[in-house]
Amino acid sequence: MNHLLRGASRAAIMLALATPAAAFAGTIAGTVSDGTGTRALQSTQLRIVETGRIAEAGRDGSYRFPDVAPGTYTIEARYVGADPVRTTVIVPASGDVDADIRIGSNIDASIIVVGQVANQASTLSRQRAADGVESVLTRDAIGQFPDQNVAESIRRLPGVNILNDQGEGRFVSVRGLDPELNAASINGTRIPAPESDVRSVALDVIPSELIESIEIKKSLTPDMDADTIGASIEINTTSAFDRKKDLYTVKLEGSYNDYADALTPKGSFDFSTRITDRFGIAGGVSYYKRKFQTDNIEAADWNQTDDGTAYAEEVQYRDYDVQRKRLGGSLSLDWLATDTTKLYARGIYSQFDDQEYRGDVTLIMSEPPASASGDTVQFSDEDGRIEVRRRMKDRFERQRIKSLTLGGVTETGPWKATYAGSWSESSERENGSIDPTRFRARFDGDGVDVNFDYSNPMKPTFTVSGNTADFFDPESYGFNELERTTLSNSKDREYMIKGDISRAFASDGGTFTVQTGMKARWRKKSYDLQADVYDDYDGDYTLADVLGGQTYRIQDILPLPSHTGPTDFFYDNIANFERNELDSTLNSATSDYSVKEDILATYLLGRWDSETLRVIGGVRMEQTRNDIRAFLTETDSDENVTITPNRFIRNYTNWLPSLTVRYEPVRNLVFRAGGYKSLVRPKLSNLAPRFDINEDREATFGNPNLKPYQAWNADLSAEWYFGTNAALTAGFFWKSVKDFVVEQRITDPGTIMGVDYEELTTYINGDKAKIKGLELSYSQVFSFLPAPFDGLLLNANYTYTDAKGTVPTDGDISDPRKIPLMSSSKNTFNLVLGYEKGPVSLRAAGTYRDKYLDELGSEADQDRYVDNHFQLDLSAKYRVAPGVRVFAEWINATNEPYFAYQNYAGSKRILQYEEYNWTAKFGVTASF
Repeated sequence: MNHLLRGASRAAIMLALATPAAAFAGTIAGTVSDGTGTRALQSTQLRIVETGRIAEAGRDGSYRFPDVAPGTYTIEARYVGADPVRTTVIVPASGDVDADIRIGSNIDASIIVVGQVANQASTLSRQRAADGVESVLTRDAIGQFPDQNVAESIRRLPGVNILNDQGEGRFVSVRGLDPELNAASINGTRIPAPESDVRSVALDVIPSELIESIEIKKSLTPDMDADTIGASIEINTTSAFDRKKDLYTVKLEGSYNDYADALTPKGSFDFSTRITDRFGIAGGVSYYKRKFQTDNIEAADWNQTDDGTAYAEEVQYRDYDVQRKRLGGSLSLDWLATDTTKLYARGIYSQFDDQEYRGDVTLIMSEPPASASGDTVQFSDEDGRIEVRRRMKDRFERQRIKSLTLGGVTETGPWKATYAGSWSESSERENGSIDPTRFRARFDGDGVDVNFDYSNPMKPTFTVSGNTADFFDPESYGFNELERTTLSNSKDREYMIKGDISRAFASDGGTFTVQTGMKARWRKKSYDLQADVYDDYDGDYTLADVLGGQTYRIQDILPLPSHTGPTDFFYDNIANFERNELDSTLNSATSDYSVKEDILATYLLGRWDSETLRVIGGVRMEQTRNDIRAFLTETDSDENVTITPNRFIRNYTNWLPSLTVRYEPVRNLVFRAGGYKSLVRPKLSNLAPRFDINEDREATFGNPNLKPYQAWNADLSAEWYFGTNAALTAGFFWKSVKDFVVEQRITDPGTIMGVDYEELTTYINGDKAKIKGLELSYSQVFSFLPAPFDGLLLNANYTYTDAKGTVPTDGDISDPRKIPLMSSSKNTFNLVLGYEKGPVSLRAAGTYRDKYLDELGSEADQDRYVDNHFQLDLSAKYRVAPGVRVFAEWINATNEPYFAYQNYAGSKRILQYEEYNWTAKFGVTASF
């Protein structure tokens, strides 16, 4: 089918060639920069007053008006936060005209180079100039907040929030939707996911210091990849042509976590320099070491006594000690090869190391409580066995993201061609982690009683009575099991080539552009696991041999193993450990997979630009081919294992029309409307045919027949840019999604892929989901207030998202139940109050997200929810000399915890609780 669209593209190009140009005489071209000539002012709107034709400055400040008839013209340049600037240009009978423009007379004018005001002006200018609904975060804003990575920087934007891991921002949620519904790219290249079981990219891997800007594009045009329902997150690193003057910046920082009581370093250096007028180099390096601690409680298998008292059959108390390191670097080369051609090369490397020690005690009760009173339940080993496990996890994990993009743009007369090729790779690797070592004691008729107090539903505590001597004696806990991750290797690689060509047709009322292009992407994701299980030891090995301490604050959970004691003991005595061949084989074979995803896309669009109206319409075609491989693993009652390779190949094609309208009836009032179709392909790990069936016919199946999410999307918005540096925006969005993917547990017997099962866990396509919501945003610099209040700034945004769908109940499609879509928060908001005057810069930032569905259970009362979250971050900067600032930052000042629960027996029942306390940072930045 794609030959039809290619034919249409060729026809459009032939038509463009056959159409005579209208009195072509020359091109008006130039660059726009701030008054000091330091920075290019991207997204400045330029207008030829006499004809009404408009253009916008690119990231290097460049603009072009091709096909301009001879005459005298007035060019008007508008940038948010500055007064309009006009310049007169004379176009001769033949030839081109250079017209460079500066906005603002000096650094004290309304446009400044750094700081909160500069960021707001840049952000609003780019938002206003965008084709569709878009939010932007620039380099200045990233430096204004106490953010530790790219994910935490993005959460300040309208409609954006993040999902945390160990108290640090990790996955990005847009408009309250699942991060899996977003796509992310660096310098136009899609970023593969390091983790083996996700498609979305954990952006905590990328240091924020390497970023020039981040664009959150919430609506799509035909020339964009269509693989998003939430947003396309486009990250750009620094280019030497972003500035007109050289820039060198050094940042030195110390980071202190209150729980860990440790001071750790962070440092970065970045630069941008032009070697000649035609060639420039930009780049940077960043290093961050962070130590922190987490106190965690997890509960599972909630049940009720005969009188209705709720209790958990298993409770864990986990003590985390974590050290993370980030090392990143970027390099960009920009070359103005000719007057019409710009070429570039952009590369980025980021490495994220995570060393985690987790000591925990797990209590497992085999029988209901012996007694219950209010919020307290008591278990006695006289009624049933109480099993106690004490473990230590010693895990080291390394993630890498690498990307290299080569490309260019050629503009000659009314023609424009862009082209690029790229390679990107993400990986996650463990080799040799001990995950974990387990010591166990089983108390059955030994006189041990365990009492749980649920009066604080987020932090239940336990006490022990009766035979406390055995319970707390480390020699009571013998070695039970050790799992070594000999190798866990996840790799995701993608190659890409693309090319686009457009032809502009100028008229007195505006410009009509015909554009077409093609793009090919070749992706392969694989996972290789070798997990060795050791469940016996020839000799005496108890917890007493590797005893350690705790940093846990919720209660005393000693005795615990030391951080490295079990690891050292294992390697010193490895010959005495007995490897469990069955479990080792199963762990490895049931995890391995390889999936190829090849995408061929082409599109055709038409674009009309005038002073008041912009219309972009067209169609995109994306053809997908998957080659999916894994294993069917079957275990019989005699513990014999049969491993059979699986392979599935499939192809499908999606036609994706879109229409976007931008209308500015009067200056500073912008209306937008858009409708488009998009898709999100299933997680590659969910497609993998990893089929595992045990001796009880309990099955876990991947689903290679999963369909992609498909969505019709609509956006309506109004934007009012008022005052010197202010905007008020309101937007409505609506999405109709079919074939969304959920994990499903089926407890009734059945058959899948020709295999009989008694119980099944798999992935299925849901029916239909409806998403609708409202986005509100307000930004203003209060420069009109009397001193000292003229330094105040305010940014506030709120998003309401109603995302609901239906899924079968226990696999029965005739009995659907309604659910909120996964990771979908109904309410999110950001509130930022800033102050910037003279050498002082202050900022308080609060972020909130509502609860969301995290995991789907077989019934509603088994669904896992993550509770709402509000976090307050504070920062202060002081300029001690030109270009030199000292700063202090306070992250999670209110010690906001993480809480996940299920709605069981009429109340929230804890599944997971974590607290981390606050982190403080301080240091100095110098730019010269």
